[in-house]
Amino acid sequence: MKKIKPLTKEQILISLDRLTRFKEPERRYMRVFEEIITGNLIEPKLKKNDIENLDYVEITRLAQEIFNYSLEALGLELKEDYSINAQIYDYEKTIFHITEHQEIFLKNKINYAAAVELIEDGAVFNLRWLKSLATQKCSAENRAANLYPVEKVLLVEGITEEILLPEFAKILGFDFKKNGIFVISAGGKNQVVKYFYRFAACLKIPIYVLLDSDAKENFTQIQPRLREGDYVHVISKGEFEDILPKSLVKKTINYETEFISMGDTGLLENAASTVEFLEEFFRTRGHHEFKKAEFAQFVKENISGPADISPEIKEIITALLSNLHDVAC
Repeated sequence: MKKIKPLTKEQILISLDRLTRFKEPERRYMRVFEEIITGNLIEPKLKKNDIENLDYVEITRLAQEIFNYSLEALGLELKEDYSINAQIYDYEKTIFHITEHQEIFLKNKINYAAAVELIEDGAVFNLRWLKSLATQKCSAENRAANLYPVEKVLLVEGITEEILLPEFAKILGFDFKKNGIFVISAGGKNQVVKYFYRFAACLKIPIYVLLDSDAKENFTQIQPRLREGDYVHVISKGEFEDILPKSLVKKTINYETEFISMGDTGLLENAASTVEFLEEFFRTRGHHEFKKAEFAQFVKENISGPADISPEIKEIITALLSNLHDVAC
């Protein structure tokens, strides 16, 4: 006879969050199911290596039994409604290449219909999306609020692109969330290649890659694995900061350092690297250390219209938004 320690409300919400993140299904489900079983099945007690010896049907059965027991322990009524499960299954099959083992995970009987009652309005976007499935309604407005369903992945090297490209797109009349564009900052050109290899192997949806000009070798690594619909843009010169309009960079500097006159930014026009200029600018003026993420947020606050968007940035966004479809659930 089993002895189960119920998951807390917080643990249930964490599990729901992890189950619906944009990651490969097998890695995602196995991690969550393992944590639920090892942490909350008291008798018989199973360790991680015990679970590795179980088949996927048994792993799924144990995890969903513990999960649903925990919902009842919180006073929620389990429902004979698995429409949310069916929608998640269809969605995962739309964007991922699903293996036989993953299929077993996806056909779980977690009582999402009861679990979504725990999700509050201010939850992270994937949980808001999960809750919206309870209404079985899908609309552009719904996706604008929740991002899901994802339709295209944008892989970028750094945080500046992740912060600014969605903002530039809004100025041009496009909303990344409404169009289901999921932005991933990989943390460097080599990491972009690793992410691309992983996603190209498991995703059905297109991947758009943005690389700095010094990443041509990385582009050659990606090129042989490009699928139909994938696209790579290599920045014409330098890195993303170098294709920001100089006028926008100057406006941002003066916004952040009000006591410094416009004349101090004159050397920017001929600087070989915008980032190097900014690092030197802040260092020599005794201001705080230049940080890309922080500066990108200041740039974001200073974008006021199409004049603040360079031709190359417009080109990137136009290409990124090509071949998108109407919302589908």
